[in-house]
Amino acid sequence: MSGFWRELFSPRDAHGAEQTLLLCTYILGLTPFRLRGPAGQRQFQLSRIGYLNALLQLSFFSYCFLRALIQQQSIVGYFFKSEISEVGDSLQKFIGMTGMSILFLCSTIRVRLLIHLCNLISHIDGHLLDVGVSFNYPAIMRLRHSQLLLMSAVQLAYLASSTWMLLRNDVRPSYPVAVAFYVPLIFLLSTVILFGAFLHRLWQHFEALNKVLKNLSHQWDSRSLKAVAQKQRSLQCLDSFSMYTIVTKDPAEIIQESMEIHHLICEAAATANKYFTYQLLTIISIAFLIIVFDAYYVLETLLGKSKRESKFKTVEFVTFFSCQMILYLIAIISIVEGSNRAIKKSEKTGGIVHSLMNKTKCPEVKEKLQQFSMQLMHLKINFTAAGLFNIDRTLYFTISGALTTYLIILLQFTSNSPSNGNGNANGNYYPCCETFNNITNHTN
Repeated sequence: MSGFWRELFSPRDAHGAEQTLLLCTYILGLTPFRLRGPAGQRQFQLSRIGYLNALLQLSFFSYCFLRALIQQQSIVGYFFKSEISEVGDSLQKFIGMTGMSILFLCSTIRVRLLIHLCNLISHIDGHLLDVGVSFNYPAIMRLRHSQLLLMSAVQLAYLASSTWMLLRNDVRPSYPVAVAFYVPLIFLLSTVILFGAFLHRLWQHFEALNKVLKNLSHQWDSRSLKAVAQKQRSLQCLDSFSMYTIVTKDPAEIIQESMEIHHLICEAAATANKYFTYQLLTIISIAFLIIVFDAYYVLETLLGKSKRESKFKTVEFVTFFSCQMILYLIAIISIVEGSNRAIKKSEKTGGIVHSLMNKTKCPEVKEKLQQFSMQLMHLKINFTAAGLFNIDRTLYFTISGALTTYLIILLQFTSNSPSNGNGNANGNYYPCCETFNNITNHTN
């Protein structure tokens, strides 16, 4: 038992650094495999209990979503009811049920891709150790613990405050309704943290690789290659997660190993994109849909576009939907910034390689660098949502444009709705209906 707790807080390999995160996602049914064996010999094994857990989770949530849909009850309906809110709420339930199904199905069907990705991360760490880079696995685990605790704290705060707000106004939602509304966010954010963890490791690998190449360049700036002391070794801190040791290897050998490391990192990035691509599409789609309707509810109330009859105060109404909107915005920002950070770090490798190519005078080293330059041209990392759009900072502009368009349409629809008194005495509330009525009367 003491060894278990020691490994839990002081891991010695890449698999151990992620064991807490993988345990949490295992409990949620998102990663149906377990980590077995001592440090240095760890292996992932598929778990029948994990598959059963995922099936039970999916069945339970499907029941709650369907029950809430059949009963036509929702948390949004307790605040106010309108034609748009009912359509939006039904759409959110349907998309939510579909999204949860996709999360669980992808997690179970494509689980071997995730295991392969974990093994690739460990393999890259081993190659980087050969060129002098070692990682601080306890620091990586502490970061994962902080992320999980922060997510749990935010979720609990949102759940507690919103529940208190509902009970304060004598609103007691049924269990299926509460589950259908609150629980999906937990699974979405857990998937975001899992994706972000792999992006963080990829970013670390590119950072370490660039540091190795930069150190080689610094050596050439300060002295000739032949003047490098064979026994000189020094430690340099890359960041709070890794250390670098100057190795006594031939530069051509270091560049060859760097090429192999870069190829493995790109393979890991491609594997991560292949595994998470549909999950990311699902998360971004659900988040965008909820942000659109939450922003509409808030703007409609603040601008006084509709006569809202509700027992909730305006401050409570705006706070509730604003907090939900912010949580889903955080999910999108976390995905985009994590992807963008890894992509930008990978793009710096090319500049360092060409800088080395201009400085070297050794034909063998120059040939290796030319091969590395060709590899960089053909191996580039990118992340997409099922190939429909790239996940980088351009997504902010796309979402902002679409969000503005839909908000204008919804607000315009509200302005022309009967509840705002734009109808006439004959009950024709829209210009097209009024025109049709005039034509009919003229014919008669």
